[in-house]
Amino acid sequence: MKFDFKEERILAVVAHPDDAELLCVGTLARARQDGAAVGICVLCQGEKGQPSTPIKSLAAARKKEMQAAAKLLGAELFLTDFPDGTLTDDYASRLRVVEIFRQFEPTLVIAHAPEDYHPDHRAASALAEATSWFCASRGQKTKTGAMSASPAVWWMDTVNMSGFAPEFYVDISGWQQTKEEMLSCHTSQLLRGNDGDFSPLTELMRQQYQTRGSQCGVPAAEAFRAHHAFKRARAW
Repeated sequence: MKFDFKEERILAVVAHPDDAELLCVGTLARARQDGAAVGICVLCQGEKGQPSTPIKSLAAARKKEMQAAAKLLGAELFLTDFPDGTLTDDYASRLRVVEIFRQFEPTLVIAHAPEDYHPDHRAASALAEATSWFCASRGQKTKTGAMSASPAVWWMDTVNMSGFAPEFYVDISGWQQTKEEMLSCHTSQLLRGNDGDFSPLTELMRQQYQTRGSQCGVPAAEAFRAHHAFKRARAW
């Protein structure tokens, strides 16, 4: 299977500031090189992910980290600023994300798998799925008018690959450095690498893209599944 992202508009919808880097930024970088427009929508502030030595005004620090990482990619960044742990798939939240979809007009949305380990990830998945339908519904009123069609939806890999059965892989062998450079922007999270309640993120990310690569015969890959839902599945 060969992907050409040239005419696409790809929006990653993630829960926390570094989730895209860990799970799908290689694909976004490859798409960007193909000529696609790429965006990252981060739903939570990341303010509760404190290292053992707390950082003052962590939400503000993480916002600057997100902006620096998005700039490296040339991605448009969208933020909704929900506090960590409060994300839910409710109507008001849906409308906020619907407006982001309508502003960016994605043809493809990449979102957390519904079975992911983190409650915020699962809520982000539910919001992205609902929004992928309602963004094209004229009856759902937001500042920006309805999209002409719903985007395709891909579920991205889970952190540490736990419980995720890939349907297909994207070869990111030329984009590992982009992933690592973008992740390095998230210094507040990297400081948590030696904390007992967390993991060394760079090592975790490398193991994941190398393992997924070995499963499909390339040096590095990211894994996905298509969302097999009416008007959200597409041929490539």
